[in-house]
Amino acid sequence: MTRQDTPPEGGFNKLVDEQLELAAVKLPVLTPVHPSPVDHEELKAAHANIEDLLLGNAEATPEMLEEMAALQNAPELSEEELARQALAHGGADNDPATPE
Repeated sequence: MTRQDTPPEGGFNKLVDEQLELAAVKLPVLTPVHPSPVDHEELKAAHANIEDLLLGNAEATPEMLEEMAALQNAPELSEEELARQALAHGGADNDPATPE
């Protein structure tokens, strides 16, 4: 490119700005639409977990206390049952032939 073919300094920037303005004029004006509960489920607050309880970041709910009591009162699993469950689970690749 010779010196006379080179656009003046900032000419390219000006061209890009003009093209962006033209494109913006052609875009339709969008009005904000608020989602309705019919169309979108509301985000629910995260449930507290045992870590939150131990760190003092949450209070234990009656449901959590019931679940913890049920876990404490549950019978222990035998070694055979634990082995059966481990073999039945496919692991990360979900293949029962290669249990983990």
